Amino acid sequence: MRNIKGKQLVILIGLVVLLLSGGCTKSKNVIGSDAGGVPQLSNFADDIKDITLPVELVWDRKDSMVIKTESFRGGIFSYKGRAEIMSLKDYMVASMKDNKWRLVGETASKNIMLAFVKPNKTCMMVIGEGMFNKTELKLYVAIDKTGSNSSGSYGSQDSFTPQNSFAQ
Repeated sequence: MRNIKGKQLVILIGLVVLLLSGGCTKSKNVIGSDAGGVPQLSNFADDIKDITLPVELVWDRKDSMVIKTESFRGGIFSYKGRAEIMSLKDYMVASMKDNKWRLVGETASKNIMLAFVKPNKTCMMVIGEGMFNKTELKLYVAIDKTGSNSSGSYGSQDSFTPQNSFAQ
């Protein structure tokens, strides 16, 4: 009788392991060919509609700060998630270019730093390894709401109306 219960327990544990690991084997639409890529679906940084982020990244409230005044808007937006660093870099460069941002600087050491501009807007981002095998993305965004959009060389200026405030 004990052997039967032991075999049942082994089978039950095996089924639980299969069920739990089954969720990890679902196919995802990813950028690049490796399974550690970043999904193509995206969300937005705060309510800034011209900075899109992969859905794998989750906003980290404690490491973020938003500044909104009559003439300036911006802040530090921190995100963490499971993504391969180079895949995230490629995703962000392509996404920013699609949203008419111009890449004006890039540097890499332990972390990768990218700098983008638009008329009256600047976005610097740092991509690096975080704790617990998570990738960190920090966005440093500055938007001058008083500046004119006369140059037109970087694309059109988007309006920014608060929809998803961080004061949740």
